Amino acid sequence: MSQLPSDPKPLTSRKAGALQGTVQVPGDKSISHRALILGALAEGRTEISGLLESEDILCTARALQALGAGVEERDGNWIVTGAGLGGLIEPAAPLDFGNSGTGARLMMGIVAGHPLRAVFTGDGSLKKRPMGRVLDPLKQMGLQIAEEGQSKLPLTLIGTSGLVPMEYRLPVPSAQVKSAVLLAGLLAQGRTSVVESEKTRDHTEKMLAYFGAAVSSEAVDGGTRISVEGRGTLHGRPVTVPGDPSSAAFLAAAAILCPGSDILIRNVLVNPTRTGFYETLKEMGANISFENERELNGELVADLRAKAGKLKGVHVPAARAPSMIDEYPILAALAAFAEGATVMDGLGELRVKESDRLAAMVAGLKACGAVAEASGDTLTVTGAALVRGGAGVATHMDHRIAMSFLVLGLAAEEPVTVDDASMIATSFPEFRGLMGTLGATFDDGARD
Repeated sequence: MSQLPSDPKPLTSRKAGALQGTVQVPGDKSISHRALILGALAEGRTEISGLLESEDILCTARALQALGAGVEERDGNWIVTGAGLGGLIEPAAPLDFGNSGTGARLMMGIVAGHPLRAVFTGDGSLKKRPMGRVLDPLKQMGLQIAEEGQSKLPLTLIGTSGLVPMEYRLPVPSAQVKSAVLLAGLLAQGRTSVVESEKTRDHTEKMLAYFGAAVSSEAVDGGTRISVEGRGTLHGRPVTVPGDPSSAAFLAAAAILCPGSDILIRNVLVNPTRTGFYETLKEMGANISFENERELNGELVADLRAKAGKLKGVHVPAARAPSMIDEYPILAALAAFAEGATVMDGLGELRVKESDRLAAMVAGLKACGAVAEASGDTLTVTGAALVRGGAGVATHMDHRIAMSFLVLGLAAEEPVTVDDASMIATSFPEFRGLMGTLGATFDDGARD
């Protein structure tokens, strides 16, 4: 399993012609994490096809290996030999999650229910990101933190075989917190519940049920209660991972911006908790559609067609944020070309991602000649028929910032250079190759 390069890799995009072709994006990152984790907790063998082989996912795979699960790539598929609930062992070295907040937070829920000590660490970006909102409920269940009062990596977690089940109401919508608590609940004696006031990604609930856990969901005052019964048995199962809609968003955006484009992206996950970006694009007048919708492993998938077209500014309500939180950077890039203002509310979460994405997008857009401002948790981008480009953009080690501005450069009047494209490998290592297949090219190093 390879490591990311340590030296920055600038990359430049230039105005492109029509993008054409049919492609398939790599597997969904959220489902890939969960397939590995639940396979490691199951009894028997789980064979995963279409796993996203990005650095984020490989970090989770390495962590599970260190905890005693069998995880190996074999003939293009990944085989996980589960240790069973409670069967993981103490790792001999720190668990390094690289840039992956999802991997670290979900694995905290797993480690909480095992009698072992594990040091969680990551790269410079991950060490700056808050973990307290995940650790708080897990500590109520019985997890201990050796570095008392601290909530950022590196941290030493001390798990227990005596986790206490609980009902936890999410203070803010977060699929990662919900998932960590439910995964810990698998190892507690009794029922563990999470109450959410706004619906968040439900991949954990779907996959728990697919692996045989007793999961239920019911409407309650103020939201939805999701519950899992602990100390059951998970059974290894085959998993086919559909294409990641967050990765597909960059290709779709490029097609919308480049005149004459018409592309088809096959087998994209279209779970309703993940399609807020595409709903917003339709409101903006984008020429996109879902074709051949079908079900796979309990998840809805479809082929996504995107064609070039003009966009208009819209208001994106805060309630939509959980279903498109990762797509706001590329939406902001698209909004720079739309007619009128696009106002995006409820984006406070973006300040604690791989970077302060609100600040990074505003700075990059302004550098490229667009009009953008952030006030509180609202981002406003006022579009123009022509976006100058001709700028260098700081990515702050954030893969989505890098890809968003590379897409913007395909439609800008002058080239756009991102200071480091190496971090794209954390989520979408095939980005450059797939864009090339469709007709876009990027140049290594700084622009001319």
